[in-house]
Amino acid sequence: MKLLQVLIIDDEVAIRQVLSSQMSSIGHQVEHVGTGEAALERLAKGDVDVALCDVRLPDISGIEVVRRTRAADVDTTFLVMTAYASVITAVDAMKAGAFDYLIKPVRPEDIEHRLSQLAEMMWLREENLRLKRMVPDQESEVCTLRSAAARNVERLVAKVAGTDGTVLLTGESGTGKGVVSRTLHRNSRRSAYPLVMVNCGAIPENLLEAEFFGHLKGSFTGADRAKKGLMREADGGIILLDEISELPLALQVKLLHAIEDKMIRPVGSEQSRRVDVRILAATNQNLEERIKSGLFREDLYYRLNVLTIDLPPLRDRREDIDTLLEFFLEREPKNLGIGGHFTIEPEAKELLMSYDWPGNIRELQNAIHRILILAEEDRVSVADLPAKITAAAGTYEKTGAASRETASLHERTRSFEIRLILQAIEDAGGDRQRAARQLGIGLSTLYRKLEEHDQAGAA
Repeated sequence: MKLLQVLIIDDEVAIRQVLSSQMSSIGHQVEHVGTGEAALERLAKGDVDVALCDVRLPDISGIEVVRRTRAADVDTTFLVMTAYASVITAVDAMKAGAFDYLIKPVRPEDIEHRLSQLAEMMWLREENLRLKRMVPDQESEVCTLRSAAARNVERLVAKVAGTDGTVLLTGESGTGKGVVSRTLHRNSRRSAYPLVMVNCGAIPENLLEAEFFGHLKGSFTGADRAKKGLMREADGGIILLDEISELPLALQVKLLHAIEDKMIRPVGSEQSRRVDVRILAATNQNLEERIKSGLFREDLYYRLNVLTIDLPPLRDRREDIDTLLEFFLEREPKNLGIGGHFTIEPEAKELLMSYDWPGNIRELQNAIHRILILAEEDRVSVADLPAKITAAAGTYEKTGAASRETASLHERTRSFEIRLILQAIEDAGGDRQRAARQLGIGLSTLYRKLEEHDQAGAA
């Protein structure tokens, strides 16, 4: 059950103490006050999930507390308690913005049941918002890779997914740390709860603590309303701390305590809150080197480095490039709204397979996006590849014309391609449109390749 921050508002000390003891025993964080004005002051901080408020208070009515809190745009759910139950009281409470009302004396089982209902309702609301933020109709990321390195990563992920152990994901940018995180979440006991992914290097340093642990309204300039923070958003689920090496030392200390104690304290609050979050951390940096440089805490490193999954770069597992090409050519046209079925010519595939991919899988996916958007046909040729990929095939020596021994892979591919085009034109009796159809390319593509060949010959 989701744990709540609860405020009890009642002028009878005994009732406050009994209710507080009961709800604390369930695990909720509980505070209590005896007047309406004290309640308004506490509620204004904006971090109270549920308020149990008596209708009759010594200064202002409980219904007025609800009304003023709603007018201040504070997101607290009210359960109004009254010993003077009547239809009019219930209607007034609902009109003021209360969720429901309870009749005194309140039975413990009624309170527990209502709080359980509210916790479930709040979780469903947060989950709905989270799902709306996701990319609609996102395709499955499952892609079975063949390399020994990829299969080893799969085995490690399968072993650790069902545990609650902290996982450190290492590897160059673009190697798939985000995909592995989503796989761990999907196959964990926490899959029904959120996966919150945080880029630690993308948050301004002065806002990091508030972003991670939340803040109360008015706790600093610009805090015009309370914020839960990323750790509370992930409560019950998993949080991925990407680029963990970019965290400043001061926040590293607080993160270490949060991981060890499972408690966080919002900025401006005097009370800590319990959170149940599994930690995943990711980095493309060598954390041990950063420890030696005084940029990363050794105790935090050992706390994060319980289970390590290292993702190898794509250039060290080239057999996976072929599989990824087929996967992206099948999936990405739908994601880009292009449609159709794309194939790739052998010469183009050879160039893609030989490229080093310094940006790894992310760079490969982006290259496929560019190719699919700009390709004139549904068959990808060498001419459709980004210039940096064809250029990376190597340089060649010229002695009036490139010899077969010194020609680069790119030049050999172009030479082979132009011979096919010229032969097709000859077979078609000079009819270039017919030749283009026989080759399965557009007429404009054929003319462009002939023009490139003429320009290369003139150079």
